[in-house]
Amino acid sequence: MAILSGYIEDEDNKQSSTSSALSFNAVLDPSNPLGFLESAFNFVSENSDMFNTDSVEKKISSLVKNIKERTMKEEATKKEHETKEKEEIKEKPKPKPKLNPNKDNGLDMESHSWGQNLQEVTATVPVPLGTKSRDVICDVKKDYLKVGLKGQTPIVDGQLFETVKPNDSYWSLEDQKVIYLLMTKCDKTSWWKSLLKGGPEIDTQKAEPDKSKLSDLDMETRSTVEKMMFDQRQKQLGLPTSQETENQNMLKKFIAQNPNFDITNAKMF
Repeated sequence: MAILSGYIEDEDNKQSSTSSALSFNAVLDPSNPLGFLESAFNFVSENSDMFNTDSVEKKISSLVKNIKERTMKEEATKKEHETKEKEEIKEKPKPKPKLNPNKDNGLDMESHSWGQNLQEVTATVPVPLGTKSRDVICDVKKDYLKVGLKGQTPIVDGQLFETVKPNDSYWSLEDQKVIYLLMTKCDKTSWWKSLLKGGPEIDTQKAEPDKSKLSDLDMETRSTVEKMMFDQRQKQLGLPTSQETENQNMLKKFIAQNPNFDITNAKMF
């Protein structure tokens, strides 16, 4: 139940500045709304001549009609929004689950396999035994790859997940049954989640750099790779990354140099 209070004005209030406002208090029982309306009408009847006019029924009917139309319109709008939200949720694509990488930090597919290190991406594509090099189609562009046999549907065909250097990439036919492809990455500091865009993705957090090749990297790249490996291990252990540790150390240093500074209300950017 709800207690509503307000006031009413004399019917001629709009035309006379001498009319006075009267307080009205009533209890609304949602199970009996007509009882509330009856109380309101009785109050109006006792304190005004509204019900003495011939047009009162017409005015009340018009008021009820307007409220009903407004309520129906609001309800229709609400249902329309709810339906739209349900459709949006239904149409929203679910994120594809990330897969564990194979031993080469890639993925074994039905028609081919691929792997990677931080410098290169490799792919092996099985073909019928006895295949000749002249039958092979291998088209490597900066952001596109197509591998297959002449006169047949390509086995691998699509946009690469990241860019490569076509002039530093090559392919070979091994034992007349497997096409081997090596592509040099443009960005040598990150893992690919997939060979082709839109393909199944691996969990790059589980990718493992070949430690034996870290010494082959230049100092800047090696430092970046070692930092990535450290941060990856920290995240897996739920510990702060190198950047978070650096920020914490800077804050401790600042507090030590400014012991009277109150950081409780300081804005952090």
